Parts: sequence; structure tokens; C-alpha cells
Amino acid sequence: MRILILNGPNLNLLGKREPGIYGNQSFEEFFGTLQEKFKDIELVYYQSNIEGELITKIQEADDTFDGVILNAGAYTHTSIGIGDAIKAVAVPVVEVHISNTFGREEFRHQSYISPNAKGVILGFGLQSYVLAIQSFL
Repeated sequence: MRILILNGPNLNLLGKREPGIYGNQSFEEFFGTLQEKFKDIELVYYQSNIEGELITKIQEADDTFDGVILNAGAYTHTSIGIGDAIKAVAVPVVEVHISNTFGREEFRHQSYISPNAKGVILGFGLQSYVLAIQSFL
């Protein structure tokens, strides 16, 4: 099984950015933990602050991955293009958020990804990614 983990804008700053919300661990450190925990799954990680790059990765994943875990960051609430990309591919996409977006600012309550995603996991910190991987098993 191959799973692509896609992280959007500012998630490259995990461990530094708002640790009260996002924790003190970088995603690269956590990714090593995921690889250890799920040794039988090929996990591939990609992060970009650029919307079009995320769309391209979703499109490319259709032929090469069994699933996509997507934390689109702020693009969740603004990107019709990412939502359309998910709708256009057959590969299942699970939307993930580290924080509980419904417990935050009202603009974070809207997602252009959720209607097209296989499922949504939010509010469990970095463990949201573990739950998303388990959803593909």
C-alpha cells in the first residue's frame, strides 16, 4: 500500500508556529515516527506553500497511490481548485487537521475539501495523521 501525505501552507513551520495549537514537533520528526509505526505501508510526504503544486500532486496521485492524506492548511477554506482536483480523481483523499477547526475562528468552519473527501479527521493533534492512515487499512 502506498499513501501520500500532503501538507499545505505554513505546515513546514510545525514545531515553531503557534505551539499552543500545533505542538512542538516538526512534521519531519513526526513523519519518521509514522514510518516506524506503519512499516508495511510506503508513506510519501510532500509539503508546499503553493496551491497549484498541491493540485498537481493530487492529480499525479491518482495513478500511483492507494490513498492521499491532505492537510491543506488555510487552502482548506479558500481553494475551490483543490476541492475540484479531489473530485476529479479516483484515489480516496482523507482531509486532516491538527486542530479542531470548528473550535477556532468562524472562517475555518468552511471547507472546500470536505464535500469531496472520503472522510475528515480533525482536532487530535498529529495523531490525526495516524487515524487517517488507519482509515485506509
